Amino acid sequence: MRRGQLHEVTDPQTNVMCRHFTRPSKTGYLCLPLVVQGETLGLFYIEKPTGMDHEHAVSWKQLVVTVGEGIKLSLSNLRLHEIMREQATHDPLTGLFNRRYLDDTLPRELNHARRQNTQTCIAMLDIDHFKHFNDTFGHEAGDLILRELGKILLENIRKSDIACRFGGEEFVLVLLDTNQEASRQHLERICMHVKALQIRYGEQLLGPMTLSVGLVEAPENNMNADELLRAADNALYAAKRAGRDRIVAFRDLVKNQE
Repeated sequence: MRRGQLHEVTDPQTNVMCRHFTRPSKTGYLCLPLVVQGETLGLFYIEKPTGMDHEHAVSWKQLVVTVGEGIKLSLSNLRLHEIMREQATHDPLTGLFNRRYLDDTLPRELNHARRQNTQTCIAMLDIDHFKHFNDTFGHEAGDLILRELGKILLENIRKSDIACRFGGEEFVLVLLDTNQEASRQHLERICMHVKALQIRYGEQLLGPMTLSVGLVEAPENNMNADELLRAADNALYAAKRAGRDRIVAFRDLVKNQE
């Protein structure tokens, strides 16, 4: 395994045995590490048939190597497919879902919630004064802030919920089977975690971070996915205009306008 090379045992009594067995092998065998570009994807183990002459043993060994190459290629293609799928649906900086995934998934989740007659809330979050962080400490510090916020969001949502980096310093949470009151409480806890965050960049402490949040409940006005995102965005900018570091619900925004 360390050398990444084929290991053949013809006689278990005299040859060096592999250490990966739970029980010692009683017959000869071949072990072929499945290595692609320096990464070991697995190990192909096969016992040797008994009674083969030398010519058949050589052909059999060549066949094992060929089969191993095929398995290795298949595993590599599966890994590549998984990486590409991950890249297509996730933001590489934060590890959250990206906007493309949200655009594909949100309409389906809304339709499901309406069929089940369950409540769903959408929150749009924005880091207050993020440009100031970038201008003062540099873009690497800004990236660090985004990654740390991504961690907080992942750690404070359920597996059924959706956390997405919408773009720049804006994030979207889709809180399934949750009403507005419960969602607000949940978001208040997230905002508290963000305020308590101590982010150190080199020798510098980046200072306190706050969020502005716009919140909309999906059943309101029977809006579609795009309309709900715009409603959450409007509520977010209302929070910004009101002084930042707060949560504004679209429902309250509409009432005030009336």
